[in-house]
Amino acid sequence: MADLEVGVGARAAGLPRTLGLWSAVALVVGVTIGSGIFRTPAVVAQRVPHPEALLLLWALGGGITLCGALSIGELASAIPATGGLYAFLREGWGRLAAFLFGWSELVLIRANALGGIAIVFGEYLLRSIGVDPLDHGLAARALAAGAIAFAAAVNVRGARLGALVVSVATWAKFGALALLAAGAFAFGGSHGASVSNLTTGSGATLAAGGMGLALVSILWAYDGWADLSFAAGEVKRPQTILPRAIILGTLAIVVIYMLTNAAYLYVTPVEEIAASRLVAADTMRVLLGRAGVVLVSIFVMISAFSSLNGSMLASPRIFFAMADDGLLFATMGRVHQRYRTPYVAILFSAVLGMALVMSRNFEAITNTFVLAVWPFYALSVAAIFRLRRTRPDLPRPYRAAGYPLVPAIFVVAVAAFVVNALVQEPVPTSITFALILAGAPVYFIVDRRARR
Repeated sequence: MADLEVGVGARAAGLPRTLGLWSAVALVVGVTIGSGIFRTPAVVAQRVPHPEALLLLWALGGGITLCGALSIGELASAIPATGGLYAFLREGWGRLAAFLFGWSELVLIRANALGGIAIVFGEYLLRSIGVDPLDHGLAARALAAGAIAFAAAVNVRGARLGALVVSVATWAKFGALALLAAGAFAFGGSHGASVSNLTTGSGATLAAGGMGLALVSILWAYDGWADLSFAAGEVKRPQTILPRAIILGTLAIVVIYMLTNAAYLYVTPVEEIAASRLVAADTMRVLLGRAGVVLVSIFVMISAFSSLNGSMLASPRIFFAMADDGLLFATMGRVHQRYRTPYVAILFSAVLGMALVMSRNFEAITNTFVLAVWPFYALSVAAIFRLRRTRPDLPRPYRAAGYPLVPAIFVVAVAAFVVNALVQEPVPTSITFALILAGAPVYFIVDRRARR
């Protein structure tokens, strides 16, 4: 076990605590509401062509996410260290589990996250100027890579500036989603929208395996709820602010996602949503014509960039924490002399994301991300049970609501959709897990050198 005097390395290195409650809530909402709600409804509708089942799955995804948020808050308050899940896994299950998570972030998770968000940014940017991204895929990818580079530059400049960008854009895009939903229900009726769209399916057969895969896409849209914990070393009064921010942010996201999906279905039949890659733009085209497409595309660009920026703010702290433990090159732990940010880790994350965004499609990127990171979420939540037994003396300003049922629901739900993915898509899922486990021999080499 690592020393539970957590965050010492981060403080010694000089990372200041600059993020307050509302900046932290904005980071949770900002990282989460990025590309998923504007891009994945088509994938979900293809696999679940029945409105009631579709909405039920979005609610289920929100419920699973909330169970995770209610649970992870306990770890965030008890172990407020830079690196978030990395620190939770290290304290709960040891250095190997923590290293495998960091290794996965390095080779799979973060690059796929940045790539998926940035691709949506590029596609909606082209749509806003009247260019079909289907016909100009390379241009969309180049714009996506440029967005990643710019987000990295902002976050090298400072966590406060990065959080400010997220905060301003977060409330803008949250308001935009609320307006989209309100506009759809207020004016959709005069443009052919119908309540029957909320109950009429395409007639295709529902398959349990397809619903499980659709849930994977939905969890991409909900992902981000735990990213604040990665920057725990820079949050003011983390024992109280971290759990409050994670829970408040998650509740807000669940509500706005349900309203937005209901609005999509009210305006557009489910079979048309299945064929719409840019569903928000197509919904606004029905309501406001070309002006609506431009308006919503601008808001989606803001949303995607805000999420990209928030992800860039949070994730490099994992590499920073690993370097602090001696499990990654010491260079990764360098803090900028002037801006006091882990600039090497930020730039490294950006390079990985830019490389991936030029080489894979959106669906492959997002599926790989969810299957790589959510098992680590479940392992982190499971650490609550172990730490309560082995470290009852650990201060817990916040204790998981509904313990032990709520954490158990989360762990079981994640295990279920991972097993379903192995059954339904065995080859890509197996490759993902093989890449994760490939980190084990690397760990023993690095750990031996670090101890020596």
